[in-house]
Amino acid sequence: MLTDVEIISRLVIAVIAGLMVGFSRHKKAAGPRTFALFCLGCTIFTIISVSDMFGPPADKTRIIAQVVSGIGFLGLGVIWKQNHDHPTGLTTAAMIWVTAAIGILIGLGFWTEFAVGTALMLMVVYSKGLLQRLGLED
Repeated sequence: MLTDVEIISRLVIAVIAGLMVGFSRHKKAAGPRTFALFCLGCTIFTIISVSDMFGPPADKTRIIAQVVSGIGFLGLGVIWKQNHDHPTGLTTAAMIWVTAAIGILIGLGFWTEFAVGTALMLMVVYSKGLLQRLGLED
């Protein structure tokens, strides 16, 4: 069972991680607050799913699986089609999905995986200028 200090620490770290990711999107509809809330929500659901607060759960991964499905649905909501076949919002949708995964890692206490995943995500997000200069932007 997690202590109150461990739970509060995970929640604070989730908000900070979400804000860090969201700062790259500060001029977009989904910005720092949105990403902080996604990460925080996923962390809360993960803490609930692995805790024994309601007795021993039959399957601790059930809530996490539903979070993944729900986040996928939300991500789909930010993808729009313009000019018939030109989709926009794919990067934001992918970032929402990865931010959810980061929140789950925080909730599980997988600190190394969280740190590496967050660093890699930020590298990809902030590499846009470099990729454009190299002619590799998608």
